Amino acid sequence: MAKRSAYPSDLSDKAWHVLDPLVPEVKNGGRPAAHERREIVNAVLYVLRTGCQWRALPHDLPPWKTVYTYFRTWRLDGTWERIHDALRRQVRRSVGKKPEASAAILDSQTVKTTEKGGLVATTLARK
Repeated sequence: MAKRSAYPSDLSDKAWHVLDPLVPEVKNGGRPAAHERREIVNAVLYVLRTGCQWRALPHDLPPWKTVYTYFRTWRLDGTWERIHDALRRQVRRSVGKKPEASAAILDSQTVKTTEKGGLVATTLARK
């Protein structure tokens, strides 16, 4: 297969080097993978970056059904969460912080106060 032109959303070699060990390998015993894992991730990133529909993936990326199936499988099995957590820990270390946060902040504006919400929930009724 001829090498395609890169999209702005494609992983650099350095970024792929970081992600490669975090992306599940092809399972043993099944059919050989028709597409490289990096191309699957590049296609997912294309959808996320451009906001296009899965069916609108460019034809030089793996087929949309294949990409969506991997995206969904990896979402359900926790792969994306593990990738996110590993990258967050790496970024925290790189700026001299502990890998895990020691505190959290809750924004009271996002906490639901009543079923009514809005002005009704935040103002007193006049008698």
